[in-house]
Amino acid sequence: MSYYFVIVGTQDNPLFEHEFGTSKAGGDGQARFAEQARHMNQFIVHSSLDIVEEVQWGTGQMYLKCIDRFFNNYVSCFLTGGNVKFLLLHQPPSTTNPSSTTTGVSTSTTTSLSSLTTSSMPPPQSMGLSARSSTSTIATNPTSPQTEEAVRAFMLEVYESWVKALMSPFYRVNMEVRSPVFRQRVAAAGRKYL
Repeated sequence: MSYYFVIVGTQDNPLFEHEFGTSKAGGDGQARFAEQARHMNQFIVHSSLDIVEEVQWGTGQMYLKCIDRFFNNYVSCFLTGGNVKFLLLHQPPSTTNPSSTTTGVSTSTTTSLSSLTTSSMPPPQSMGLSARSSTSTIATNPTSPQTEEAVRAFMLEVYESWVKALMSPFYRVNMEVRSPVFRQRVAAAGRKYL
């Protein structure tokens, strides 16, 4: 799964941005956003600010969970006491059509092979296997309780680092955060939880 994390200030200005990928389930930590859609991340996140402003007054919680969805992109939000918003755009790995990604193989052969494997296999329950979720649930289902809990833990750890960064006497409200230590802490939290 690919992630785009942004901290938005009280004047709806971006204070911090970080893009990373999953480190769980064999991930390498690199974001896999498509080049055509990479520039859209900022627009998707900032368009969800309207929803955040509607939802924030209806609940007393700081973590608002998944608040918006745009095609295959999900946006989760965490609010601070100073009305600074932590927004996390997460995009599960897309399932691509095998015929569109193979080279040198005819479409009819690929289609017949994929229909053969899916139709000839019995369901896992009939083979005595359970249909329980695996540890890769975080990487494949952005709305599952496991994913929500992992995102919440990530947001809380980033919030702790955020408070430490705010305590610097050189920081002013709504100033962009350029600290390499803060960026490393966000990246470490992403590797740890997501």
